[in-house]
Amino acid sequence: MKFIHLTDTHFVPKGKALYGRDPRAALDAAVADINRRHADAELVVVTGDLTHWGEPEADESLAEALAPLTPPLRLLIGNHDDRTAFLDTFPEQARDEAGFVQSAEETSAGVFVFLDTVLAGTHAGHYCDARLSWLERTLAERAGDLFLFMHHPPFDTGIPATDLIGLRQREAFRAVVEPHRNRIRHLFFGHVHRPIAGSWLGIPVSTLRAMNHQVWFDLESREIQGSFEPPAYCVVLIDPVALIVHYHDFLDDSAKFPLHDSPWDDWSRRPPRP
Repeated sequence: MKFIHLTDTHFVPKGKALYGRDPRAALDAAVADINRRHADAELVVVTGDLTHWGEPEADESLAEALAPLTPPLRLLIGNHDDRTAFLDTFPEQARDEAGFVQSAEETSAGVFVFLDTVLAGTHAGHYCDARLSWLERTLAERAGDLFLFMHHPPFDTGIPATDLIGLRQREAFRAVVEPHRNRIRHLFFGHVHRPIAGSWLGIPVSTLRAMNHQVWFDLESREIQGSFEPPAYCVVLIDPVALIVHYHDFLDDSAKFPLHDSPWDDWSRRPPRP
C-alpha cells in the first residue's frame, strides 16, 4: 500500500496572507506533485490545522485547492480549526455518533483510525471521555493491523513550546491504547511542524514539516519559534513486514543528476587505477 501524509496547511481566506505568505501556494504545488508522481496512492491524509483561524472562507479555499487531488482524501481537524465550519464545508468527511471528526476505515494495509483531539478555545489537545470510549470500542472491535492518526501527539517531543500544547489526557489515552500496542503499526501526527520519528509505548511514530511555515528546532524556548524551512509531504509504503516513511521536499529545485555520471569534473567519477 502507498498513501500520502501531509499536515498543517493553515489556510486563510482567499486573498489573505499568513506570515507574509499565501498558504495556498505550497498546497497547490503539493497537490500537483502528488497527482503527477503518486496518483496511485490509496489515500491522502491531512492531520489537522487545515486553517489558521477557522473561518468558513478559509475552509472553502482549502476545499477548492484540494478538489483536483486524484487519490481519495481524509481530513483531520486541529486546534486552529473550527469543527462546525469544517463540517459545513466537508460534510463527506466521517464523524462518530457524538459528532466528533473521527472514524475507522478498512484499507488494504489494515484499519486506519482517525482521531479528533480538538477542544474549542484552547490550542492544547483534548480527548474527552466520550472520545476515549469510542476509541476503546473501535480498537477492541477491529481485527488486524491498526494505524492511528491524530493532530496532537500524546507524548512530549522535546520541543518545550509545542509540548506545552500537546494532548492533555495522556494517561487516559495511554490506558486505552496500550493494550493494543502490538497491533498498532504506526501513529501519525501533526501539530509540531517538524520532521520527527521515534516510538511511544513501542509504537513507531512520525510527523513532518507543514505547508506554510515551520517550527524552528529549539529544545529550550517555551515560546514557539517560527521558520520558513521548506514544506514537505510524506510517501508511506506499507507491506506485511515493513512500513517506510519517505519525506519529500517537493519544492526542491536543486539539480538532479546521475551520481555515476555527473556533469561536473570532480571525484564523482572513479579515477583510473595506476
